[in-house]
Amino acid sequence: EKIGTQIRGGGISPTGARAVFSARGEVVTVPAEKGSPRNLTNTSGVAERDPSWSPDGKWIAYFSDESGEYELCLRDQNGMGNVKKLKLAPSFYYAPTWSPDSKKIAFRDKRLNLWYVDIENGTPIKVDTARGDYGFTPNWSPDSRWIAYAKPLPSWYSAVFVYSIETKQSTQITDGLSDARYPVFDKSGKHLYFAASTDIGPTVFGFDMNSYPHRPTRSVYLAVLKKSDPSPLAPESDEEKVPDEEKKPEATAAAAFSAANGAKPTPAPANVTIDFDGLGQRILALPIPARNYVELQRGKANSLYLLESTPGPGNAGAMVHKFDLDKRKLDKVLDNVFSFELAANAEKMLFAQAGGWFIAPTATPVKPGEGKLKIEEIEMLVDPRAEWTQMYRETWRIERDFFYDPNYHGLDLKATEKKYEPYLQAIQHRADLNYLFQEMLGELSIGHLYVQGGDVPDAKRVPGGLLGCDYKIENGRYRFAKIYNGENWNPTLRAPLTQPGVNVVEGEYLLAVNGRNLTANDNVYQALESTANKQVVIRVGPNPDGTGSREVTVVPLATENALRNLAWIEGNRRKVSELSNGKLAYVWLPNTAQEGYANFNRYYFAQLDKEGAVIDERFNGGGHAADYIIDYLKKPLNSYWAVRDGDDWRQPFGTLPGPKAMLVNEYAGSGGDYLPWMFRREKIGPLIGKRTWGGLVGIGGYPTLIDGGSVTAPHFAFYSPEGQWEIENRGVAPDIEVEMDPKAWRAGRDPQLEKAVEVLLASLAKNPIKKTPRPAYPNYHAAPNAKMTDKPGKAEPKAKITDKGAKPEAKAKTSDKVAVK
Repeated sequence: EKIGTQIRGGGISPTGARAVFSARGEVVTVPAEKGSPRNLTNTSGVAERDPSWSPDGKWIAYFSDESGEYELCLRDQNGMGNVKKLKLAPSFYYAPTWSPDSKKIAFRDKRLNLWYVDIENGTPIKVDTARGDYGFTPNWSPDSRWIAYAKPLPSWYSAVFVYSIETKQSTQITDGLSDARYPVFDKSGKHLYFAASTDIGPTVFGFDMNSYPHRPTRSVYLAVLKKSDPSPLAPESDEEKVPDEEKKPEATAAAAFSAANGAKPTPAPANVTIDFDGLGQRILALPIPARNYVELQRGKANSLYLLESTPGPGNAGAMVHKFDLDKRKLDKVLDNVFSFELAANAEKMLFAQAGGWFIAPTATPVKPGEGKLKIEEIEMLVDPRAEWTQMYRETWRIERDFFYDPNYHGLDLKATEKKYEPYLQAIQHRADLNYLFQEMLGELSIGHLYVQGGDVPDAKRVPGGLLGCDYKIENGRYRFAKIYNGENWNPTLRAPLTQPGVNVVEGEYLLAVNGRNLTANDNVYQALESTANKQVVIRVGPNPDGTGSREVTVVPLATENALRNLAWIEGNRRKVSELSNGKLAYVWLPNTAQEGYANFNRYYFAQLDKEGAVIDERFNGGGHAADYIIDYLKKPLNSYWAVRDGDDWRQPFGTLPGPKAMLVNEYAGSGGDYLPWMFRREKIGPLIGKRTWGGLVGIGGYPTLIDGGSVTAPHFAFYSPEGQWEIENRGVAPDIEVEMDPKAWRAGRDPQLEKAVEVLLASLAKNPIKKTPRPAYPNYHAAPNAKMTDKPGKAEPKAKITDKGAKPEAKAKTSDKVAVK
């Protein structure tokens, strides 16, 4: 089977002659130009992951579960000979990173540990342990005596550390007042680069919606490791050079021999010395613009490669830059890169873009399509039953190591694995394996436990074409019963029938599609088959016999979901406005991710003139913790600000002081469970509807099964500040339960929405919104003896006027006497 489309990770040989990949559990190498792909493992039913080529070119390291647990394996780069296996404790392992002398390998595990192993003695040595879920990215010094890495501090900000192989000690070298990451030794051994952010704020956590508005940047820094070394950024001055008349020493015999034979002598790696005393004062900012850098890689001496995250539609990948320390210059290398790695000699680079995988020189600009690898030729012999057995064991290992509860909700994991194992023999199809996974993992009794994907047949699909409408059949024709309006300025909400110049209206007939007559005996969807996003000529008119008809060009949609959803939102908003006589706002939150964030920002702030709000989180698909939404819903009014012209200001902006209610139902879950829980905890208003789904143990970060399928093991669980597990398997119950009556729904009513409006109007009737009038303007010259007050919340009293007459001058206190000469 061809497996070039199933690549999970890659690396490059030291000179860039070949690339190494993990694909469907196999380790394969692919030539840059000549030759064929080479499968080094040929072990269907065994997972081999994360291959890495040694700098001397001899070995390829990877992790393999052939023994039943993952081990670190070393195989000759040509695939010949025996495999050297280094036993590891049961866990999942990641990212083997070779030392420059090809004698040691650093790697990390699922338990947040960073390790290294000397391949001669084979005993792993722990370097450090992180405090949270963090992927160590170790970087070796050129002399293989130090490991630089970053890890989180108790503040959640990360700091850069350096570990000594000789002393077995780690030393923190950044102060923790910035989020410092991606340390990289320069090839000269004189400097250590890293990137740090001081504006990352809540984005360092990332789980809260409050992190969404932040666009953090990182600056790049350099630490001069030795006290005696000068600054590479010292002031420069152009000076005239006087020729040196002294005779240059003759070249050594070895150098002469190398020159005569066209060879370049290989210098010994520099002996890296780190003077920790005063190191903080030897950290310098590089002349590199502050951007969102997500990785650093060292090139040749005094050169650094930087990967910059470039947000945009679909997240098109990273931009690669090269910084030349000698020239103090930053140049762009590549755009839209999804993976990037330099060869050990830094003369070639491996990268992935939308068009495939490439190896290209670093010395010259990359030409489009240059160095494309023949990954389509990668193949293996697949034994489905062997793969199914491996994935069965892998699935139980994932639950064993990732599930949040080490007691697995009281389930005997080993006994359950043994209980279901006989069913493997009856499996005849990959879909059967997913069914088995769903049944056996259901015993963990938890939400967010998903089984999906894998090597299952993908039936050929023919795209349809939809016009954004409902039809009814009348007079032997299709008639437009409802036409859905879109937002034709919004590409994601384009409505085909309401475009300028089309102007189809409800009640007209659809008479023909691309010249083909259409009657009630035809299937309208068949007539529009394979027309999505293509120009189609339709004939429409007011009469079934075609009189008065016209032809218009439309561009059908692949799906009408967005248009129908918009119609539901706008229908609800209008209904709330009608029922409340314009007093109440309506905001629907589809999830607690980017779409929910966008909906809240669009609809909530546009209705701040209302006296209350219905917040509808029914069908909420979850995402993150929507604290941003809660913060605005509960935001108190602090003050008003009078301006000379126009309306007074209400501060803080975003306050809507009136009553609020939240609609919930059984189709809201995950972040859609947590949002109403926070709404109630903050006493913002009542919850109305039905109990939510009840799934609040989060997921993410699991190994992919070898054939591309996946299972989850919920691994971060919610409990309250009072120390109670809540929501999971229970949901959030409403304060006012309202069933969605099907009969009322068919009649065009929404009982839950109507109840929310009723409750809020009753609240407004009981506690009407009081508008604070602008106070009388102060007159600071009303009377000389006017008494003033600074007591909070009280207006200044009117000046008292007496008929005793004002004294010409008050007697000064002793302390107020002033000598006048």
